[in-house]
Amino acid sequence: MNQSKKTTSAVVVIIAIVVIGLIVWFGRSGSNTNPSFESNGSTVPVAVSETTKVSGSLSEYQNAELGFSVKYPSSWEREETNSGVNFIIPIDKSQVSTVATLQANIQVFSGSCAFPPVTTVKDKGTLPVGINTFNMISMSNTVQNRTYFNRMYSLASNGVCYIFSLASINFDPASKGLTGSAITQAQNNNKAIVNTADSDFTNMVKTFNFVTLPAGTDETKVTPASK
Repeated sequence: MNQSKKTTSAVVVIIAIVVIGLIVWFGRSGSNTNPSFESNGSTVPVAVSETTKVSGSLSEYQNAELGFSVKYPSSWEREETNSGVNFIIPIDKSQVSTVATLQANIQVFSGSCAFPPVTTVKDKGTLPVGINTFNMISMSNTVQNRTYFNRMYSLASNGVCYIFSLASINFDPASKGLTGSAITQAQNNNKAIVNTADSDFTNMVKTFNFVTLPAGTDETKVTPASK
């Protein structure tokens, strides 16, 4: 292998690692165990997260343990993690497209906010949400017949960081065997699908609110149950 091929391979590997890192950086999934307490010898779970329908097309996810709520399209599939929630965004299979992945994540952790290291930033800015202001960056790369797009928002508050991230992966239509007008149709549909997901994602960020757990009972005032 000559030097130019080695360099190209190295660049591909580096970009692939960056893209994969963006998708999973804040998305280490796992079962989310709600806290519980003992009451008269029985374990009573404390509900800290819930989803409710707020309209024909929107649902609200609220996690009092992590301190936030958001509204999101009801068609998104929710998966809770130890530090937040993931949303799998459905892709309309009736359309001619080569969108392979659409996912939005919300992760919450203590400490300062820092976006993962990236080689290319497409855009950056801020997004006012109520009295809060989110920082934003977006990235786009094309590597080996795949186009990667990511948008991330971050908010730091009282020593806690809230990170919202959107990730999409599109295949080159020609690489999937499409030809002629089907390529143009797929390219247009790819753009429309990702743009719609990106718009819905940003709208979700705009609904962000802080929430808190219900106040507990002062332990000094608890009266033992009579036998």
